[in-house]
Amino acid sequence: MRTARFIGSWFAGLIALALAVTLFTQWLGFALGTAAGPTSLFLWMAFGVNLLVWSAIGGLRFVDDSTRALLRRSAPRERSKAVATAHAGERESTEDRVLERAPAGGGGSAGLDTGGTADGDSPEARAEPHDSASPAPDTDRMRLAVIIPAHNEEPVIDSAITSALRLFNRWDIYVVSDSSHDATADIAAETGINVLELLSNRGKAGAIEAVIQEFDLTENYDGVVILDADTELDAKYVEGAKRQLADPEVAAVAGFVVAEWKPKERTVIGRLISAYRDRLYWMLQYLLRFGQTWRYTSTTFIVPGFASVYRSSVLRQLDINPKGLVIEDFNMTFEVHHRRLGRISMNPGTKARCQDPFTLGDYVKQVRRWTLGFWQTVRLHGIWPSLFWFVLFFYIVEILLVSVLLIVTVGLGIFTLLPEITGDAVLGLGWYATGYAAVTALLPLTAIAVGMFVPDYVLTCVMAAIRRRPSYLFYGLFFLPMRLIDSYLTLRTIPQAWTTKSDGQWKSPVRAAGKL
Repeated sequence: MRTARFIGSWFAGLIALALAVTLFTQWLGFALGTAAGPTSLFLWMAFGVNLLVWSAIGGLRFVDDSTRALLRRSAPRERSKAVATAHAGERESTEDRVLERAPAGGGGSAGLDTGGTADGDSPEARAEPHDSASPAPDTDRMRLAVIIPAHNEEPVIDSAITSALRLFNRWDIYVVSDSSHDATADIAAETGINVLELLSNRGKAGAIEAVIQEFDLTENYDGVVILDADTELDAKYVEGAKRQLADPEVAAVAGFVVAEWKPKERTVIGRLISAYRDRLYWMLQYLLRFGQTWRYTSTTFIVPGFASVYRSSVLRQLDINPKGLVIEDFNMTFEVHHRRLGRISMNPGTKARCQDPFTLGDYVKQVRRWTLGFWQTVRLHGIWPSLFWFVLFFYIVEILLVSVLLIVTVGLGIFTLLPEITGDAVLGLGWYATGYAAVTALLPLTAIAVGMFVPDYVLTCVMAAIRRRPSYLFYGLFFLPMRLIDSYLTLRTIPQAWTTKSDGQWKSPVRAAGKL
């Protein structure tokens, strides 16, 4: 049965890929036959210049990372050969070098330069000069604290703690219950970890600040891991995070988010949201942030708060909880860049899963919170001369233009659709008939419908092939309305960032109990 499912998933992936190629080819022929201008516009709205540029830079990073990995693997072999050759020469030229095999404690060899260590280690075990291609201090001795801020997270907090306990000692895990009115704190306390209860709702940033101060975490640990209460860590998360923090230039490690896909536990709307988020996360992380977190760029504007790691020496210098912000992760990332505290690192191997909203209402609230938090952070920090802001400026310009054009184009589509719905009754209005003629001369209804939908759906087909989930082909039919919601909220929250006074307090969305 498992083999049949495996073969079936690969077969579905191939069908989705073939569908993507066929649709894009047919669409390109249709678009080129219509007009060159709209074709460029629709392609830009679907893919974006930023995505293409950073995908190319991500390709360079992939080559660079692969080369460094090869150097790391070959360096120990070369050093071993060099050590063996050197000691062979020593034995040939100096007879007393044989005494290096004397037991620890020395005996008769105590007065000789044996080349061994005080504890009797062999020459091969001695520390060798470090390969500059990859800084690698002893990551086994690197101590990390885990913070899980939570507010009314009874359904999921146990799963988050269980996930963390697989990778950390229980005394290194700290749950801070931010004025929860359910059993969040009690469930956490039963696991034997450290629990801090706050009587007043301080918000996530305030909760993080409180637990760091209460337990003096930045003084007692090398780094601090911050997790959401619905986060489940991959088995290699800690190993990957420590490897990245081994580079002294790294200030923070961004977790690689994987959308949770449990269709049996969700409604149709919930599955639509999960599928849409999966596509969005994949594009943003592989095609955008992978290039932005290259050692030569480090321009990403977000270390997602669902699973992040900050070096303690860096965390001590951050203003974690400034007044007026609705969320903390954008601000903490901007702080790292603004204070020039180091670079942001992200690697696909450092994965963690999180729950996406189950209802459309919670989805809208979450996206509004995120976009408002972004604009509030831009307002708070302002502009300063840097590569970070150079990149951010063009990103902001593009998301604004795409949001406006997407909404306007859909509006034009509805405008040209009304005559079809009303039996041309609206064309009796003189102003409407004039506008209809002008719009359809440039963008016929079919050009709008096909031009906007097909490029977006091709991306969905590609994701269905990558994930080998044929159900994405159905949910992808409704991704364009989801993009419209995102675009509206992006524009709507801009003025709110200057008029809304946020206290950072949170309200938990609908959760489903985790099953690890």
